[in-house]
Amino acid sequence: MNAPNLPTSLVDNPRLDRWIHFNDDRTVRIASGKVEIGQGVVTALSQIAADELDLPLERVQLLSGDTDHGPDEMYTTSSLSIEMSGSSIRLVCAEVRAKALDRAALRLNCSPEDLTVVDGQFLRNGEKTDQDYWTVAHEIDLSQAPSGTSRPKKADGYKVVGQSVPRLDLPAKVTGGIAYVHDVLPRDVLHARVLRQPNPGATLAALDEAAIRRAAKGELQIVRETNFVAFVSPVESVAQAAAAAAPAHARWDDLRRLTPAHQEAAWLKGQPAEDRHIGAPARETAPKNLAQITVSRPYIAHASMGPSCALAEFRDGHLTVWSHGQGMHPLRKNLAPALGLPIEAITAKHLHGPGCYGHNGADDAALDAALVAMRLPGKTIRLQWRREEEFGFEPVGPAMLVSLHVDLDDKGRPADWTTEIWSATHVQRPGSGSGYLLATEALPNPPPEVKPTDPPEARGGGGTRNAVPLYDVPAHRILHHLVQRGPVRTSALRGLGALPNVYAIEMLMDELAARVGEDPVAYRLSILSEPRGRRLVEHIAAMSDWKGRGPSGSGRGLGMAFARYKNKAAYCAVAAAVTVEEVVRVDRVWCVADAGLVINPDGARNQLEGGIVQALSWTLKEQVRFDDHGIASLDWDGYPILRFSEVPEIEAELVDGAGNPTLGVGECSCGPTAAAVGNAVAHALGVRIHDMPLTRERILKALG
Repeated sequence: MNAPNLPTSLVDNPRLDRWIHFNDDRTVRIASGKVEIGQGVVTALSQIAADELDLPLERVQLLSGDTDHGPDEMYTTSSLSIEMSGSSIRLVCAEVRAKALDRAALRLNCSPEDLTVVDGQFLRNGEKTDQDYWTVAHEIDLSQAPSGTSRPKKADGYKVVGQSVPRLDLPAKVTGGIAYVHDVLPRDVLHARVLRQPNPGATLAALDEAAIRRAAKGELQIVRETNFVAFVSPVESVAQAAAAAAPAHARWDDLRRLTPAHQEAAWLKGQPAEDRHIGAPARETAPKNLAQITVSRPYIAHASMGPSCALAEFRDGHLTVWSHGQGMHPLRKNLAPALGLPIEAITAKHLHGPGCYGHNGADDAALDAALVAMRLPGKTIRLQWRREEEFGFEPVGPAMLVSLHVDLDDKGRPADWTTEIWSATHVQRPGSGSGYLLATEALPNPPPEVKPTDPPEARGGGGTRNAVPLYDVPAHRILHHLVQRGPVRTSALRGLGALPNVYAIEMLMDELAARVGEDPVAYRLSILSEPRGRRLVEHIAAMSDWKGRGPSGSGRGLGMAFARYKNKAAYCAVAAAVTVEEVVRVDRVWCVADAGLVINPDGARNQLEGGIVQALSWTLKEQVRFDDHGIASLDWDGYPILRFSEVPEIEAELVDGAGNPTLGVGECSCGPTAAAVGNAVAHALGVRIHDMPLTRERILKALG
C-alpha cells in the first residue's frame, strides 16, 4: 500500500528506477517528466537531488521528458514542477540513500547510523571507506515501488538547495551552442514545411504543384494526404520557399469567415455557453449598496521568439520524435491514434525550445514531422513552422470578459460578492477531452467535434482561476459562462484566467477604497486577515514608498495589487509607477513574493521578473486581431510586444519562507502586475481603463 504522503507523480510512476539510475561514469541520472521551458527547472531539480544524495551538483545529470527512461508526469504546467516533481525526487533520493547505506553497512559490518555520505562516498565514523553509491548500486532493487518512509533532510541540512546556482542550461543558449531543437541537424537531415489547412473543414480543391516547384528552385518532394501537404528538401531554403509560395497556388473550399468584431471579448456575451454556478447560493434580496466593474482581456498569442519545430524519424517500424512540447508522455499518447501506431512503437524526447508557458504549436509541429517521417522512412525529418503559421495557427489565450457585482456593508466593506465570467476554454491540449492535434483535421476521417471543457476548480480552474478573492468576503459565488464555440482555437497560456480575474478584483479594490475615502493599501489590510498576504501588502507599500504617492490626475501614477496564485501557490504583491502621456510608460516595478522554501533564489527572481515583463506586454500592447479569413496579426508588426527599450527597472524580492513548503512561482507575478499597472494608470489619469490592452486609443477615449 502506498504511503499516504506520496505525491501524485510517485503514485503514478511507482518504480524507483523510473526516477534514478547510477551511471558507470560515477554520476547519477535523475529523471523527471517535467521539462525545461525557460523556468530553470532542470537546475532546481538537480539541486534537490544533489542535497538528498550528498553529491556535488556536477555529478547529477537531470534527464527530463524522455518516454523511454523517465516518469510520466503529464504536462509541465500550472507552476507545479517543483511542488510535484521536486517532492517526488526528494522522496526517491532519500529512500535510495537509505537503501544504499543499508547495503554498505552490511558490507562493512556496522550499523547504518555509523555511516555518513560525503560526495557520494560512505564514511564510517568520519573515516573514509572503499564503499560508495556505485559499489552498492547493483545490490539495490530499484524496480520496487517507493515506500515514502525515508525522511528527507530538514531545511537546515541543505547545502545546495537555497543557493543561487547558475542555470545549467544557459551556457549553450548564450554562446550560440546547440541548445534548442532548432539547432539539431543530424547528418542527411531533410527539411520540411507545411501548407496549412486554413480552418477545420476546409478542403483543398486545387494545388498547382508545378508553380510551387518553380518558386522553390531546388530539389523538392511534395507529400500530400487529403488536406495535409508538406514540402521536403535537403536544402532548408528550398522547403521554405515552397511553403511561402504555396498559399498563392492553393484553392480551398469551405472557408470560414470572421469579422473584427469576433476579436473583442464583448462578442462572447450572449454566445451559446455552458453555464455554471459555483459557491454561495444566489442572493434572495436586492443589494443595498452595489459596486460593479467589468473588465476584458482580448485574445493573446504565446508569441515565442522562435517558431515551433520538431524532428522525427521512422525506422524499422519505430517512430522517434524530438519536440519542445510541454509533455512527452502525453505527446506519445496523442500521436499513437493520429498515426495508427501502437504507443509502444513511439518514443518522444524533449529538446529545449523558445519557451511559451502554455500550449503553443509544439505538439502540432511534432505530428507534422511524424506524418512526413512515416512517408519517408529511414530519413530524419526536421519540420519547422514559419512565423506566419505560428501566429496564425497556434492555439491562442482566450479572450475574457469579467464582471464583478459586490454588495457593501455600512462600512463600505464587501458583504456579498458575485464574479461573472465569459470565456472560451483554456485547455484544448490533445487528449484533454476537448483538444486535438492540428493536422488530424486535415487527414482522412478527422476527429469529431467534441464539447469543450475547462480545468476544474480542484486543479485551479481555467476561466475561474483566481476568481475568488483572498480578502475576507462573507459570501462569494461565481457565474461561469463557458462559451461553446469560439471563433479560433484557444488553449492554455501562462496563468490561464488568473490575470483578468486578478485585474478585475484589484481594480475594484481601489475603487472601493475611493468610495469610502481610504488609502488603497489601508483598505486592503482592513479586509485581509491572511497573515502571509498582509505581510506582502505591507512590504510592497514600504518598497515603493507608497506614503509618498502624489495626487491623482497628474499624469504620473503609482498603483499596487496583490494575489495568491490559484489561492494555493505563491503569494505576490506588485507596485508599478507609470507616466501617461500619449501612451503608458511603466517607469519602475517593485515585486515581493512568498514562495515558501525557495530552491534557487536567483531562478525564482528570474521567474518573477519574466512574469512581470510578459504581463506588462499583455497589459499594454498585445491583442490577436482578426480579418475575414481568420487571424490577421501574423508578424511582429501586426502583433507588437514590449520592446527591450520599454522594460522598466524591476526590483524583485523573496521574503523568507524557509519554514513553509515550496510553492510554485512561475505564474504568480502576472496578475498582480497587470492590475498594478491598471491602478497606476487610473491614478495618473483620474479615470479608469477597464479593457486591455491599455492603448493610446483607449486612453484618449477614457479622457474624452
